[in-house]
Amino acid sequence: MTADEPRVSRAERRRRTENAVLQAARRQFAEAGYERTSIRAVAAEAGIDPALVMQLFGNKERLFAAAAGSSAAVDQLVDASLEDLPAAAAAHLFAGFEDPDRRAAAEALLRSSLTHDQAGAVLRDQVMAPAQAAVAATIGGEDGELRAAVLNACTLGVAISRYLLRDPVLAGATSEQLESVLEPALRAISRPAASQRAEDVDHLRS
Repeated sequence: MTADEPRVSRAERRRRTENAVLQAARRQFAEAGYERTSIRAVAAEAGIDPALVMQLFGNKERLFAAAAGSSAAVDQLVDASLEDLPAAAAAHLFAGFEDPDRRAAAEALLRSSLTHDQAGAVLRDQVMAPAQAAVAATIGGEDGELRAAVLNACTLGVAISRYLLRDPVLAGATSEQLESVLEPALRAISRPAASQRAEDVDHLRS
């Protein structure tokens, strides 16, 4: 480091190292699959010691969860209000898959989760479950958990059909066309039962 270069904090160095590891992990999980990807290979590509990868992420399961989570980008979904939840869920669906720089990795990570039991369990328990629980809390009501699960199943089903199975109708539609169809359905799913009954009563009175 020269006198003219700014000093990089320890937190920033850690962030850069984590990003380098995640980038390498996403690529290797995408190309080699879950089973054949190793901590050592990811560390070698990131240019760091395997022990540091273990220090940062613990084990391969947690590394896969972090790689899948960074591709899924759940913050917008988790932080959405009830009113904004349908739009956030639709946007979440397209966040990784429609980005040319992230699409291949997002598809491969999803494929690994469907074809490898351990990878599927990691994605379900460490990535999807916390986000789904947050969405359930946002929805509320006696069936909030079920509504959150159905909402998640809808977006996941569209992702699988559009990006992995390449359904010609879904693959040929624009994201805007899909959102226009999805959002009303997601809005109906995400409305608590009590809210639906109140709206039905108001509609009858009017």
